[in-house]
Amino acid sequence: MRGAFPKLKIFYHFIKILSIDYYIFVKQFGFYSSIVYITNIMHNNNMNPFTVCATRSMRNYASEVTKCLSEYLCFSKMTGQINGLDLLNIDIFADGELEVSVNTSIRGKDVVLFSSSARNEAGISVTEAKMELYNAVDALVRCQANRVIIFEPFISCSRSDRTTRRSSVGLWVHLKTLTSLGAVHVVTFQLHSDKSKTMLDPAFYAIDDIPALTLLEKYLCDKYIKTKDTLENEVRNNWAFCSVDAGGEKLARGFANSFGAPLVVAHKQRDYSKPNSIESINILSAEPVEGKNLWIVDDMVDTAGSVEKLIRALAHLNPKEINIISVHAIFSPPSIERLEALSKEGLLNRMIVTDTVCCSSYKENIPGLEIVQSSELAAQIIKAIINNESMSKLLRPFDAGIYLSSKTNDTNKK
Repeated sequence: MRGAFPKLKIFYHFIKILSIDYYIFVKQFGFYSSIVYITNIMHNNNMNPFTVCATRSMRNYASEVTKCLSEYLCFSKMTGQINGLDLLNIDIFADGELEVSVNTSIRGKDVVLFSSSARNEAGISVTEAKMELYNAVDALVRCQANRVIIFEPFISCSRSDRTTRRSSVGLWVHLKTLTSLGAVHVVTFQLHSDKSKTMLDPAFYAIDDIPALTLLEKYLCDKYIKTKDTLENEVRNNWAFCSVDAGGEKLARGFANSFGAPLVVAHKQRDYSKPNSIESINILSAEPVEGKNLWIVDDMVDTAGSVEKLIRALAHLNPKEINIISVHAIFSPPSIERLEALSKEGLLNRMIVTDTVCCSSYKENIPGLEIVQSSELAAQIIKAIINNESMSKLLRPFDAGIYLSSKTNDTNKK
């Protein structure tokens, strides 16, 4: 005990230096919480300052992310520094050219820049959104930011990832431009292909592709399954997960494995002389589809041509209901008309997507449209990057049984 008193005395004086009343703090939060709080303060003193900003296409999304960041104990006292939503100023000239300027000093800071070139809240075209992003990176680098980290929840050119018919590779051009301008880290959700991550040399640049399908799996558990009994007795007997095509089998199989449900594979024959065109679809399933709740899984829905033909093909097999679950709701014309028609005909029950692409305005057209927020996941990623923490927990395969069991245990503890 004798050796403990000097340590407590040092701790007491350390608290006083931080202008905190030790007795009140410990009484209110407990001894352990006080230790965690002090540790975080010490960590913050060594942490490189950072700020979160956005181009016009993602300011509302970035605002939600900064709110989530402020809830973390390690960032709770840094909200004013983190929120840089007014950092960038965009001037558009009469001839259509644009220029981005930085409103305050960011010298030595890490900057997380949110942007989107897909359909966005500001109604900016793909070309203009990309030019604004490139100019923003250039401006931030010229202002001597320590690191420029690009966060694009959805990279609109992600499908242009290979050379065909003597064509350019849009994703390579995009990433090459960003890194040439000075960006050192690119973060996104659910790239269209795993091989796309090899386009950047890891010796000089980092790319993090976080699987956002886990968000949708958790959403299914929270809203529609809720208990492990329902998972074992209802889902595993009466649900099935279906791929849109042979290439999407991996995504659908991931869902099937996560929930312990059957897998259905759709194999489509495309007419490669025309973009977004399909000749026929074959359905492969080890179990009868009749009477089951089907979930079509895909990373994105663009013109909805594939899912429309698939839903109509599946409808002949008499499932109980057909649903779509997808990360990126691109919704290029005529997707809304197609999905709306499927809903009115009673063939499409519900559609669950994330908010990586702005789509809330289409809820009236698609009655069963449900949008899952991804801002909290984005905040977790930023926290991990800034604190140099492992992101392995965000990359692990989802297990519905373990997730529901942990939720039950947490409820019982309360």
